[in-house]
Amino acid sequence: MKIAIMGSGGVGGYFGARLAAAGEDVTFIARGDHLAAMKANGLQLISDIGDVTVKPVQATDNPENVGPVDFVLFAVKLYDTESAGELVRPLVREGGAVVDLQNGIDSGSQLSSILGAEAVIGGVAYISSHIDAFGVIRHVGKGAKLAFGELDGTTSPRVNQLEAAWKAAAIDGSAVENIQTALWSKLAMLAPMSAISCLTRLPVNEFRAVPETADLLWQGMQEVVKIAEAEGITISEETVKPFRGVADHSKVSVKPSMLVDLERGKRLEVEFLSGAIARRGEKFGIDTPFHQMATAILMPHAKGQT
Repeated sequence: MKIAIMGSGGVGGYFGARLAAAGEDVTFIARGDHLAAMKANGLQLISDIGDVTVKPVQATDNPENVGPVDFVLFAVKLYDTESAGELVRPLVREGGAVVDLQNGIDSGSQLSSILGAEAVIGGVAYISSHIDAFGVIRHVGKGAKLAFGELDGTTSPRVNQLEAAWKAAAIDGSAVENIQTALWSKLAMLAPMSAISCLTRLPVNEFRAVPETADLLWQGMQEVVKIAEAEGITISEETVKPFRGVADHSKVSVKPSMLVDLERGKRLEVEFLSGAIARRGEKFGIDTPFHQMATAILMPHAKGQT
């Protein structure tokens, strides 16, 4: 199976490396120093569940050099969705699919408007990983899971093919009937967690050990639950309940990718996470004080250091 990775950072780099190590025909779309390091030294994955080095690695900064593929794993930052969506056009063959592994809940519709809804599969990545150095991906913790499905909720041969590829590569990935519910359920955790980590400059395990801050996380999650309900999506109590209250001070230090970006002076996805909730709150007349506050405080950092 021929696969292209659009966005070879923490998410794309991790799953692309696993697929390549399992023998799939994988090409990484990257740029700059990261691309140069991959070409020179291969792609190295450092992971708590097993290291992988892909060498030699197929990598380019021009999707036109790759041609049509069976699947594109689309894992760019949300602010690059439109430009990257245009760039992947040469990669999409008839019957193939772009698997959207971005954060948030708007990118699927954005990609559909660019490529056509039939070309897009929704996806959710549950993983903490980032570029540790050029050509090196670091995965923290034991979690590395994917959920995916057709945007219209149907099953399809290509979804089954994708699930089989995950299984062959020992990736914890499964098809779900309602990908929208999965997307909103992740957002309920990710948006407030990312915002609080950036506001406190602390990993998740550290801020959740403080009662007042743990309560703030719960407030942010409940705001997402209310907005999801207004959108016709039900987030189950079982999904959010584990995040209520103080958590043990775990030795595993997990940083949301937005905190890693903040620390490195890079652009932030806040307007597509907390910002998306705040905007929908205004639309539906639902109060979202946490997400309004988080967006307002973090927006001065959203464009990164200049």
